[in-house]
Amino acid sequence: MYKIMIIDDEENILKSLQRVLRVHKDWEVEVFTRGEDAIKRAKTSSFDLFLSDFRMPEMNGVELLSTIRELQPDSMRFILSGYTDLDALLGAINKANIFRFISKPWNESELLVSIEQALEIRDVIIENRMLADEVRLQKKELENRKRAIDVFQSEHPALYDVNWGDDGSIILDKSLYKD
Repeated sequence: MYKIMIIDDEENILKSLQRVLRVHKDWEVEVFTRGEDAIKRAKTSSFDLFLSDFRMPEMNGVELLSTIRELQPDSMRFILSGYTDLDALLGAINKANIFRFISKPWNESELLVSIEQALEIRDVIIENRMLADEVRLQKKELENRKRAIDVFQSEHPALYDVNWGDDGSIILDKSLYKD
C-alpha cells in the first residue's frame, strides 16, 4: 500500500486528483488545502509521495516540499502548477528536490504513469539502501572474523604450519608420528 498526499488550495482540484488516483486500489490518498496542515500530518505519518500545488496562499509548493523533504527525505515530491515560471521550476528542483513538475491541466494517463514511475524508483532507492546496509554489516562481520583468525594464528602458530600437496591435500610429517 502506497501513501500519497495531495496539497492544493482548490477543493475541485483535490477532488479531481482523488478521482484520477482512485484507479489504483493500493494507493491511499490524503488531501489537504493548507500547507501547515500537510506538514503537521507529515510529522505523524510517512508518505511515499507528495503532490503539491505551486501557488497557494500561505506558502508555495517549493517551501512546503522543502520542509517535507527534511521530514521525509525518502519521499518522492511533485509540483503541480498552471504557471510555467522557469525560476520557480528551478527552485523546486534545487530546493525541494522534486521528481516531476506536472502542469495544469494534466493528462490523466501521464500523471498516473509519472506517479507509478516515482513509486518504483523510490522502492529501488530504498531497496538499494537496505542492501548497501546489509553489505556493510557483512563486511564488518568479515573484518571481525579476520581479526579473530589473526589473533588465533598469532597465539597458535603451529596450527597454521601446514604442508599442502599440489592436489590440495595435507602432507603429514611422518617424523612426528611413531610407527
